[in-house]
Amino acid sequence: MNALVAALAQQADPYVAQCPTRQVLDRIADKWTVLILGLLVERPYRFNEMRRAIDGISQKMLSQTLRRLERDGLVLRTVIPTTPVSVDYAITPLGHTLAAALDPLFAWITANFAQITVAQSRFDATTAALTARRP
Repeated sequence: MNALVAALAQQADPYVAQCPTRQVLDRIADKWTVLILGLLVERPYRFNEMRRAIDGISQKMLSQTLRRLERDGLVLRTVIPTTPVSVDYAITPLGHTLAAALDPLFAWITANFAQITVAQSRFDATTAALTARRP
């Protein structure tokens, strides 16, 4: 297995369209992935508990994202034999490594979102002014 991982790592080039690293990049750059992992790094969650904690996520999107994260080995799904059946979701050791890599991104966003909002407002105002001038 380690030889396969090493061989795949040598071939990885996210700038090549067909490279599997593109799929990984798509997954980890997704806002729902980032928010779900941010929750699960704290503790395991149940599905509806996560849905209530992540404002704006639909049941379908949460389900799809969790399924993909489970497939990627970032989240572990555990069925608890109760009546009704309960399911817990927890972050895996691999998921913890990704969550640790995302921490600086969260810090950057927190430190810079106000500047980005100002830049967006400035851009929108300039664009609106240029559009208004066109005959």
